[in-house]
Amino acid sequence: MTSTDHLLALIRDTPGIADLLHSSFEFGIFRNDHGEAVRAASGDALEAIAGDWAGGTFFLCHDEDGRRPVVFASSEGQGGVIANDLKAALEIITGLAVWQDCLKFSGGGSLEAMAAAAALLERDRVRDEPEIDEHRDRVAAALSLRRVPVPELVARLRDAVTSTEPGHVVVTESGDEYESLFGTFLPTDNPGWLV
Repeated sequence: MTSTDHLLALIRDTPGIADLLHSSFEFGIFRNDHGEAVRAASGDALEAIAGDWAGGTFFLCHDEDGRRPVVFASSEGQGGVIANDLKAALEIITGLAVWQDCLKFSGGGSLEAMAAAAALLERDRVRDEPEIDEHRDRVAAALSLRRVPVPELVARLRDAVTSTEPGHVVVTESGDEYESLFGTFLPTDNPGWLV
């Protein structure tokens, strides 16, 4: 059994963990149908393992130096690598509040913009969901994840998304490529954060 298989088994078999990952972190292992057939640009298959609330899907790529990179494909046509393996992906998903919005407000992949967005998103998440740290601790303990500081998670996410080209670009059956996960907005473009 690989470390990825072991981690997926822990999620399925540890009471309450799959539900907590779905309800608090938008990582639902019981919804893994993406809605359209996709593959990596390298031609390698993508194995769907979980879905988010908005129709996006988390995929495992083929083995690469003993690891299986995790690719996320949104329902709106953005896709790319989010981590080098499932453990690293779960550390980002659980430790970085609304990680997709951190990418959306990245100014095309600026580490500085992502760090600013992450701080604002974390502030809002703690305000709106005071028990989030308790949920993070529970998932980390059950799955042997590290609680990684937010700046490190932001840097890891940026590096992973940057590594998408060329082989891990998500491609449809007709050959259309998904757009980058990096959005062009800046944190200052969100009027809710101008406080």
